[in-house]
Amino acid sequence: MRRSALFLLVLFAGVVLAAAPAAHAQRNFDDVVITPLKLADGLWMLTGSGGNLLVCAGPDGALLVDTQYGPLAARIRAVTDSLGGGRPLRFVLNTHYHGDHVSGDSAMAAAGATIVAHANVRRRMSVDRFNETFRTTTKAAPVTALPVLTFSDSLTFHLNGHEVRVLHLPPGHTDGDAVVWVPAANVLHTGDLLFNGTYPVIDVSAGGSIGGMIRSLDLLLPLVGPATQVVPGHGPLADRAALLRFRSMLVTVRDRVTKLVKEGRTFEQVMAAKPLADLDRAWGTGFMKPDAFLQVVYRDLSREPPAPLPDPLHGHQH
Repeated sequence: MRRSALFLLVLFAGVVLAAAPAAHAQRNFDDVVITPLKLADGLWMLTGSGGNLLVCAGPDGALLVDTQYGPLAARIRAVTDSLGGGRPLRFVLNTHYHGDHVSGDSAMAAAGATIVAHANVRRRMSVDRFNETFRTTTKAAPVTALPVLTFSDSLTFHLNGHEVRVLHLPPGHTDGDAVVWVPAANVLHTGDLLFNGTYPVIDVSAGGSIGGMIRSLDLLLPLVGPATQVVPGHGPLADRAALLRFRSMLVTVRDRVTKLVKEGRTFEQVMAAKPLADLDRAWGTGFMKPDAFLQVVYRDLSREPPAPLPDPLHGHQH
């Protein structure tokens, strides 16, 4: 499909986009405040910089979902300790492998927490990773930051009177996506399967796809009722209506871009057609700007199936 032209366009756009993750790496975190929002007894959503966090804290100690950035670890730990009455942080659960969700893992592990994630998260963190969207390479995480407990399908924490259920979904945002469901409290943490109010990052380099994100949301919807509190990967606390709006946007984007791809449009022609112009004002104000998001979706929908994920321990592919 006009591979040479597409490669040049992706390369050009990648030069522009590469500045985005670099800006995070260089940022000064001194002004970041970790803010808790109580969702139920023993459960809080934390905001700061990076992905939203969920804390289950109380007499059994604390479970923290994701860790944001390394420079914030001490502040996050201080908040979790205060919410738990000084009981220790026992577990960290990663929803996926991206740096704004796992960069604090090493510091939390050094303080005694056990890091838990889907097996694909450990695999991806264990090797250097090239992100085709941003044309950047992330070095393998230090051994101290790697999950020491991994799972394939699901697991359950029994802490502070709650059953905290962790479910792995088929590839959507990445191939290691986990969501956290606390049924008694009617609270769901979606990881980056939901960006509340903005275009999402879709990590096609790690098995993600717009179709996969829609399928994942369809799997989650039966859990989400009118009163469910939904902690998104990014954005304010959400609910079923917000999740449905996000899904509807993704379906519209997928259908419009798929039509243009099937017509044989080049990326230049798709850009010129502005198929998402009516959506950009509402959804294009987040990390993924309109042109960048359209580029990712076009690449996703016009690509060959992704290669199998390499196993760094045994050297074969799955």
